[in-house]
Amino acid sequence: MSSMNLPQYFRSVIDQDRCAVVICNLSHEIIYMNPAAVARYAKRGGAGLVGQSLLGCHNAQSAERIEEVLAWFSKSPEHNIIYTYRNEKENKDVYMVALRDEDGTLIGYYEKHEYRDAETGAPYDFA
Repeated sequence: MSSMNLPQYFRSVIDQDRCAVVICNLSHEIIYMNPAAVARYAKRGGAGLVGQSLLGCHNAQSAERIEEVLAWFSKSPEHNIIYTYRNEKENKDVYMVALRDEDGTLIGYYEKHEYRDAETGAPYDFA
């Protein structure tokens, strides 16, 4: 397969995720939101948040923590994921994940949500 086709495959992986994925560049500009993120943040502007600063969606303390994580990501190409908090109400753990280019240079980040509820659907239920 040609590597030229890979971007559409990568985008499809993100778009099929049931968790919100908001991708930011190093200036904290939201450059992409998957459909789950658009729906989750609809009351805050949904797709209209693309192009806006992620820091504008957070309080001063959270913005400071985001900056601290970005500085940590910048220190080493091995610093790529950090646990940020537990959301008991939604039964999930939240992480920030570094995005790097082919050379390992930091190019952005995203927030990863990992829900801990057991799947309720039957395995391979094609109904």
